[in-house]
Formats: sequence, structure tokens, C-alpha cells
Amino acid sequence: MNNSTNYGRLEREDPKFLKKFIKGMTPFSRKFHNLPRIFSKKFGSTNIEFGNVTVYVPHINSLKISKTFSRRRIIIQSLKILAMLILCLMLFVNIAFIYTSGRHLKERVKDEFDEFMTFNNPKSLFIEVVSSQSKVSVVVDGTTILEDSHKNHGRGIHIIVLNQATGSVMAQRTFDTYSPHEDDAMALFLNMISNGRILVFAIKDEGTFQMKRHARELLKKLGSQKSDILGWRDIWAMVTKKGNRPFGESFSKSSGFNSWGSPVLLKVEVPLVLLEESECIWPDNNESERRKMFCNQIEGYGNVCSCKNPLPISFDPAPLPENKISDIPVSVIASNRPQYLYRMLKSLLSSNGVNRNMITVFIDGYYEEPLYVTKLFGIQGIQHMPIGKKNARVSQHYKATITSTFKKFENAKYIIILEEDLDVSIDFFSYFNQAIELLDNDSTLYCVSAWNDLSYEHTSQDPSILHRVETMPGLGWLLKRSLFEDELEPNWPTVDKQWDWDMWMRSSSVRKDRECIVPEVSRTYHFGSLGLNINTFFQDVYFKTHSFNVQPFVKLSNVTNLLKHNYEALITNMIKNGFVVDHSKSPCETEFIPDVKDKILLVYIKMLHSRDFTTWLEIAKCFKIWDLDARGYHRSMWRFKMKGNEILVIGVPSSDYSQYKPLNLTPIYIQGMKNKLHH
Repeated sequence: MNNSTNYGRLEREDPKFLKKFIKGMTPFSRKFHNLPRIFSKKFGSTNIEFGNVTVYVPHINSLKISKTFSRRRIIIQSLKILAMLILCLMLFVNIAFIYTSGRHLKERVKDEFDEFMTFNNPKSLFIEVVSSQSKVSVVVDGTTILEDSHKNHGRGIHIIVLNQATGSVMAQRTFDTYSPHEDDAMALFLNMISNGRILVFAIKDEGTFQMKRHARELLKKLGSQKSDILGWRDIWAMVTKKGNRPFGESFSKSSGFNSWGSPVLLKVEVPLVLLEESECIWPDNNESERRKMFCNQIEGYGNVCSCKNPLPISFDPAPLPENKISDIPVSVIASNRPQYLYRMLKSLLSSNGVNRNMITVFIDGYYEEPLYVTKLFGIQGIQHMPIGKKNARVSQHYKATITSTFKKFENAKYIIILEEDLDVSIDFFSYFNQAIELLDNDSTLYCVSAWNDLSYEHTSQDPSILHRVETMPGLGWLLKRSLFEDELEPNWPTVDKQWDWDMWMRSSSVRKDRECIVPEVSRTYHFGSLGLNINTFFQDVYFKTHSFNVQPFVKLSNVTNLLKHNYEALITNMIKNGFVVDHSKSPCETEFIPDVKDKILLVYIKMLHSRDFTTWLEIAKCFKIWDLDARGYHRSMWRFKMKGNEILVIGVPSSDYSQYKPLNLTPIYIQGMKNKLHH
């Protein structure tokens, strides 16, 4: 093959050719046979052999080409220098980052070590306790954690519980052991405290009048050497560790019935323990995290904080078939009675059909312990500033709670309202799920309540039966949004009025002849004995023997019979089939209600008008049911069970049902105590 190429037409001084040559001569080498002649004449050349191919490399002495190569070298060198600078800068930044991170890590390790040493090198607490007629105080390491010098407040035994590792306050209670049953409450509280906790005791004024033997024995077990001899108006203080030994005790004897013991000042030093000795190890899950947060801060809840067998704080109740109330918010009215709230929420969360996401606890005041209780159960708690005093404060708390609930749940048509001192039956939600249709379909209804004022153990028996009553019972009730927003909220008692909210709602001007639905057997139980309008005596007399349903699945019978006209027809039919009791006997006699079964027994009493309750209140005393005011009546007629019989007490002539009274029967009349005193 002839590899020679004729370059006769080539422009020898063409600069483009020169650039092509410089970029790559090899692909063109076989074609450039005449290159020696071209470059020899112009530039001069050198022959270089690559195998069978000879390449002619010119001697480029041109000044122009030399300058081009010089610029390239400068650019390349500049780029190298720039890359080196960037590399040095990155190296500097990394070194600075490593140095800074190391310093921060060192400081963090130091802080954690200091914290570790603080918690793991126990120190001591210095506690001062003052106990006297008019004042109690407790100072820990110079900080006052209790001081009560109110003239008419704080009588009894004050107890403070401290954490044995940190010295923090975990509980504070006052038990008026001058009053009945308070020693029982104190004993229960002390038994619920975990072993190892530091207990501080101090008496203010008087603390032994109603302290019985079992409470004294418990104090002795906790280390007291004076509990056996503590007497009327004696002054006493003690610091001890539960399950261990007392750190100190001080006692001053009263010199007479009208005098008090001298004030005592008790000073003790209490050694703290390692943090890990005061905490439990529970499984690593959300429930345990809630439990740990609670138990490291709060005391007095027994086995909730047990290390070995803690009580459950999560529950799995059965769902309701055809649940129509799962989206109804449940609002719990609360104050500063955290142990009541704990008991209440435990029963509420165990009730079949509960939707925990719809429960909110509204706390009247910025109290920490009730909020911790809500967090223990994973329930939302909301605190708000109290408004007003005494009854006005309670009334405003109710209004604020209902208003806030309807704002929070914008689509809710109803609300279920509960209080912190109520047990809830296992069929609480099932009851409302079946009864809510009545509130939907009957405009003459005011509410549906889980409570029946006349429902006592001896006056009720069938949980499937419902009644209509003119009084609003409260204590667990279903309220319609439209009623609240259209009628109640605009007219709610203002903060300057010391009115009971429930008495206001029962007034005829507010109720407007509407009635409430109640069960024969209540679905809530009032257990609280401490409150604004309650004490232990009142609880024992009027609430302790109240009935409470424990059956899990109760089908309400003939719900449509509770519609206004149907219910009135039902009562009329019962009267027509009833038997009149012997009206010559006193209602207070045991034989007044005959020993028969499954009968409808009729009692006619004198009642001149709808507000004439004189005879009824006396009969209520005889029957040992609510007698403080008239409640639970329908059209001047009361309905309940006794000795297995249906009892209807009918007011004459006030009740429309009195027309069925036998003509020759004289209604029973019992003069009230006020009238007796007047005469």
C-alpha cells in the first residue's frame, strides 16, 4: 500500500493545520508522507520512529507557540496552588471541629460525672419540725416546705413524705383526727407508702380525740414511743423511715383539759441513700416510663409503685356493639384530691366501651399531684386558674369545663360530665349508649343521669329499669350541647353569686318542666368524704349504702316506655293494678310495707301543691333515704323498691295521679319538725 500523500495543495503556513498536528499527530502520520519537506523548509524537523512508522516532529521555535505553552503552565500551576489552599483550609476546619467537639465532650463527661457523683455520694438532710397549738412547720436544709399557722385551718396530724435519695417532697397530707374516721384515712395512707421513705409527723391544735387503737399501733410500728400515751391536746412530732427506724421524736403533755402542751422543736439529721436503692427496675416500655415518672415523684399509691408486682395502669375493657357514644367527650371535674382522682380514673378506664382519647380531666387550680395522676394513666389533664370562692368557685369550674370541652371537641353534640369522687360501673358507657336515643327523640327531657337519688341497697334491685324524674341528679350525666349553649351558658350564675350550680339547674325557671332519665340502680357511686359540701358523717349517712350496679352487660328494658306519654301511661297502669297499703300504720313501722313480693304498693300522702314536701321528707326519714330536700319525684309521685315490691308514693292533691285515690282513703300527713317546734 502506498502511504504517501500529496500535500501540494496544503497551505504550509496554515495555523489550523499546526493545531491539528499538535493535538494528535499519530492518526495522521501515515498520511503525512511529505511532512519532512514541509517542516524542514519552514521550521526544521527531527525524525522519530515508532515501529514501521516514522514521525517527523518539528522544532517549534516560534515565539507565538512558546507563549501559549507558558500560559497553560501558569494556569495549571495556579490551579494546583488553589487546590492546595482549599485542602489546607479543609484540614484546618476539621482540626478545629475535632478540637471543639473534644472540648465539649470533655465538659459533658465532667458534668455527667459530677452529676453521677452527686447522686451516688449520699449526703444528709437536716430537718427541723415545729409542732404547737397554732402552728406547724417543717424546714429541710434551710428550705421551708410546710408552714401552717391559719387560725381555723389545719387541725390534726400533718404528714410529709420525703424521697430517701433526693430529699424531695413526694406527698403532703393533713388528717383531722379530732373528727371520726380520719384515723382510718391516715392509716390507709401510711400503709400505701413504700418502705424506705422518710416520714415527718406534726400535730397542730388537737390530733388524738378520734384516734383509735389501730392507728396508734401503726404509729408505734413506725417507731413512735409516744403513740400509746398521746392524749387530748398533747403536742407531738416525729421523723422516721418507714420499715427502718425513727430519727427523732418530741412530745409535750397537756397540763389540763383547757390547755395545750408546750410547742416542741425537733431537729434531726437524716442520711440519704444511693439513688439506685430508691428506684425500681421495670420493663422498658411506655407504661413503665409513665410509672417511673410517677413513682419517682409521688407517694401514697401502694402497689402502683411496687417493684415486684405493680398494679396495672393500662386496661383492656370490652368494646360495645353498635357503640353510638364513642365520640362523646368525657370531662372529669377535679380539684386537689389526687387519690380520689386515681380511684375514679381506674374505674372509668375499666368500663366497657371506654374511649380513653375522649377523656379530659379539668383541674381547678395549679396542683401538681392530680396532673401526675392523669399522666400515670396516659390521660390529658388541663389546669386552669380558679375563679371565685367556695360554691361560686365550684360553679365557675363547671362552666369553664363544659365550655372548654365543647371548644376542644367542635363536632360534639353531647358531653358526659363526671366528678373525681365517683366510682363508675362496668356498664357505665353501655347504659348511656342505650339511653341516649331518648334525649334525641324527646324534647321534654333535660338530661340522662347515671345517678338516682333514691337508689339505696334497700330501695332498688333491677338495673334494667329506668325512671323519669323532675330533679337533675348530676353525679355522672349526659348533657346536650344545644341546651348548654342556648340556655345554660348565657344565664350561668356569675362569680359573685354563692350558688350551687346543681341547685340552680334544678330550679323551675331553668328546668322549664323538663325531666331527666335515671336508672333504678345507679351507675356511679359517691365515695368522697372530704370536700366543700361533704364530710365523713354526711358520707356515712347519705351515700355509703347507695346502690351500685356491678353487672357487666345489662340490657335496658323497654327504653321507649320512657318517652313522656308512654311513661305517664305506664305509671297510670301501674296504679290501676296496685294495692293500697294500710294507711292507719305509721310509715316508720316495719310492718307498714307488708311482707309480700312482686306487688305494686300505693301510698297516698298529703301534698297541697308541687312544693309541699312536708310529709314526704318525714316519710323519707322513716324509709332511710335522702331526706335533706325533695328529689327523685315525677309529677308529685316518688317511685322505688322495698322488700321486693314496687312502691309508688303519690301526693294528694298535687299529683295528677291522685285522681286514682280511693274516695274513702285519707292521705297520710306527718307534721314536720319545724312545724312541731313552731307549735
